[in-house]
Amino acid sequence: MKDLEALDFFRDEELVADPYPYFEALRGKCPVQREPHHDVMMVTGYDEALQVYNDTDTFSSCISVTGPFPGFPVPLEGDDVSELIERHRGELPMNDQLPTLDPPLHTAHRALLMRLITPKRLKENEASMWRLADRVLDDFLADGEGDAIDGFAGPFTLLVIADLLGMPEQDRDEFARTLRRASGGGIGGTGDETLAHSPLEFLYERFVPYIEDRRREPRDDVLTGLATATFPDGSVPEVEDVVRVAANVFAAGQETTVRLLGAALKQIAEDPDLQRTLRSERDRISNFVEETLRVESPIKGDFRLARVSTTVGGVDVPAGTILMLVNAAANRDPRHFDDPAAFDPSRKNARRHIAFGRGAHTCPGAPLARAEARVGIERLLDRTADIRVSERRHGPAGERRYRYVPTHILRGLTHLTLEFTPAADEAR
Repeated sequence: MKDLEALDFFRDEELVADPYPYFEALRGKCPVQREPHHDVMMVTGYDEALQVYNDTDTFSSCISVTGPFPGFPVPLEGDDVSELIERHRGELPMNDQLPTLDPPLHTAHRALLMRLITPKRLKENEASMWRLADRVLDDFLADGEGDAIDGFAGPFTLLVIADLLGMPEQDRDEFARTLRRASGGGIGGTGDETLAHSPLEFLYERFVPYIEDRRREPRDDVLTGLATATFPDGSVPEVEDVVRVAANVFAAGQETTVRLLGAALKQIAEDPDLQRTLRSERDRISNFVEETLRVESPIKGDFRLARVSTTVGGVDVPAGTILMLVNAAANRDPRHFDDPAAFDPSRKNARRHIAFGRGAHTCPGAPLARAEARVGIERLLDRTADIRVSERRHGPAGERRYRYVPTHILRGLTHLTLEFTPAADEAR
C-alpha cells in the first residue's frame, strides 16, 4: 500500500476493492486524523464516532451525503459557523433529504417516516417477503446459475420496498429500471463529477400524484397512511415533505440492502462449512447478518460538519471542519471487537456495530433491512442444496476476481455470479 499521505481515499480506485488496510493504518496512527487531499477529518475509532453521532448540537448533518463535494457555498470562518450553515443550507445538494436535516426539523420529518415503518406494518411486510422472495427465485434459480445482485438481491429488495409503500403494481417495472440506472455510482463516486442534483428527483414526480390522490380519496393502504400522517404538533405536512420521505425510503432502503445481501451471499458461497451450519441451524442466520454488517458495512461512512470549535477523542476540531465517521473502520476497532478482521458468525457482540449509524440519525429502516436479509437468505437456502461461486466468472478459490461499486460511500459488489444445486423437492 502507498504511503498514507499519498493515498486519496475519495479518488483512488485502488481503495475501492479493499479499503480496510487504509482504515487500519489511519486508526493506528490516530483514530481522529485529517487527511491531506480534501481536508476531511477521518474518524476511524468506535468511541470517537459515537461521540460525534450522539452530539447533534455540535455537529450538523447538512453535508451527511455529499461530504467535501462540491464544497460549502461560502468560507466557514470563526469559532461558530452555525448561522452560516443555516443561511446557506438551501444551496447544498440533497438539502431536502432526511439524512441532511438537523433537529428540530429532522425530528419532525423522521416522525413522518416512523408512521410508515411501524412494528405492525413491518410485521405485515415481512409476512409478504416470503412470497416475494419466491417470486424472484422462480426465475433466478431456473438456469442453475445467476447474478445474485441483479438477478436476486436487486429485484427482491425493490419488490419489498414497493410493497411497504403500497406502490401500484403497474408502476414497479419503470421504477426498477430507473433505480437500476442510478444505482451504485453517482453519490460518492470516485470520479471527478460533482453532485449537482438529487438523484431522487425522478421519484418526486411519481410520488406527488400518489400522495395527492390519497388525500383526495383515502383508501385502506400504506400510501393513504403516509399521505394523512401529521407532524408531532398535529400540523399537516406539505405534499412535498411527504414525497421526500417516501422517495428516500424507496431509493436508499433498496440500495443499501442489496449491498448487504451481496456480501452475505458471497460469504455463504465461499464457506461450505458456514453454509452447512446455516442450513441446519437457521436460528444462527440473524447473528450471521449482524456480523456481515459489521465486517462489510454497506455504508462506508457518514459526514458531519462541526458547528463550533471542539475536540473529538482529544483532538482539536475547528469549527467548519468536515468529519467522515467511517463506520466500516469503527466496526473493526480492536478496542471493541476481538480479532476484528476475522468473520465470526457466532461473535457475541456483533450487533454492537454501527453500520446503521447511531443517535438521532440511526437508520429507521434497519429492522426492515435485517428482515429482508434474513428472509432472502433463508428462502435461498430452502430452495437449494448447494450454493457456489462461479469460477468461470470470478476465478478459482484463492484467486477470486470481484469488483466493487466505485464510490467512497457505498461498499458492495457490482456482480456476484453463483451456481446452485436445486433442493431435492425442486429437482424432481
